[in-house]
Amino acid sequence: MGQPKVTVLHGPNLNLLGVRQPGIYGYETLDDVNNTLTEIAEKQGWDISCFQSNHEGELIDAIHAARLDGTLAIIINPAAYTHTSVAILDALNAFEGKVIEVHISNVHKRESFRHHSYVSKRADGVIAGLGTEGYQAALNAVIKSCV
Repeated sequence: MGQPKVTVLHGPNLNLLGVRQPGIYGYETLDDVNNTLTEIAEKQGWDISCFQSNHEGELIDAIHAARLDGTLAIIINPAAYTHTSVAILDALNAFEGKVIEVHISNVHKRESFRHHSYVSKRADGVIAGLGTEGYQAALNAVIKSCV
């Protein structure tokens, strides 16, 4: 058996991290986030795959791929799809590994429509409001609980 594997999925507009509303999302770029996660994962002997898409179907395809490639856990920031996508929920329900939902901002302090998450119905854990460090917290939780 090879290294344990985790997949990190970033939803719509996260490609603009660092430049879009930095007062809410900070100045760290998506590449910064992925590089930090890759460094942590590799030091712990994990294989990591990071993927961002603005397209719901591509995120669903990535979840389906994770079902088949030995992925033990998915860390997902579904962004705006959090509040709208039954399709992402259905795909995650077909994934047998651990699912951690991450939000950079505290969605519960924002507009009321952001308070509902379809993904949370499947998630084993939810991290919100820790900035981009929430991804690191999610990865550390996965590493501790999936081996």
